[in-house]
Amino acid sequence: MRSLIGGHDLLLVTLDTLRYDVAVAEAAAGRTPNLARALPGGRWERRHSPASFTYAAHHAFFAGFLPTPAGPGRHERLYAAAFPGSETSGAETWVFDEPDLPTALAGVGYHTLCLGGVGFFNRHSPLGAVLPGLFAEAHWESEFGVTSPTCLDAQLDRLAEVLPRVPATRPLFTFLNVAAMHQPNRHHLPGAEVDSLASHTAALRYVDGRIDRLFNLVTGRGRPVFTIICSDHGTAYGEDGHTGHRIGHDVVWTVPYAHFTLRPGEW
Repeated sequence: MRSLIGGHDLLLVTLDTLRYDVAVAEAAAGRTPNLARALPGGRWERRHSPASFTYAAHHAFFAGFLPTPAGPGRHERLYAAAFPGSETSGAETWVFDEPDLPTALAGVGYHTLCLGGVGFFNRHSPLGAVLPGLFAEAHWESEFGVTSPTCLDAQLDRLAEVLPRVPATRPLFTFLNVAAMHQPNRHHLPGAEVDSLASHTAALRYVDGRIDRLFNLVTGRGRPVFTIICSDHGTAYGEDGHTGHRIGHDVVWTVPYAHFTLRPGEW
């Protein structure tokens, strides 16, 4: 990633709470064609999240600890906040002295933009202000959140509004946290009265139907966009008696991940 800094825009999308098994099954069945088109080889990579809930996972992501490849080994990271004793920074790792990615990118000329989704990006509370406070520009409203059946549409409407204000000559880091898969998600499945794996899956299909618009928007500035898209954690729907996350279960720790470069005119 080090060689891309300055020459590429950057996009980090967290599909909040998306389960790996759901993402893989939907891609294999052809029910998420827009995501599959972007994924290398049309497939998600199996990785392990550094945390079991949104707040902790995103602190790790912004420090350079993205989901770790599931296979054994010392895996070189894309970017990293410098600290003594780090053993996973390599020749292509972009290492910075700042404590987090948005601050580091701002220091080398990027405009940093946050479009929050779940409540940890709601700046109406001191806790909710921490993560968006890392960015030069941050947006959140209830229509972006977990109770909205059109949450991603609302976020993309805002993105379309703010992008023209960023000079085309200035590199841009866009962070988007998508809330659709997080409970409550029953509103994505017609007739559903409770959240379930089926409504979680329906929420992913809703997101896939909008992801091409996201890619069109970010590449519309005429710059290549290095893109990271992943879940921050999964969630349980009754497995071994568990419901939700912030627990040490495989359906929570195992997440889908991909990175790739979007180019103008491809979408």
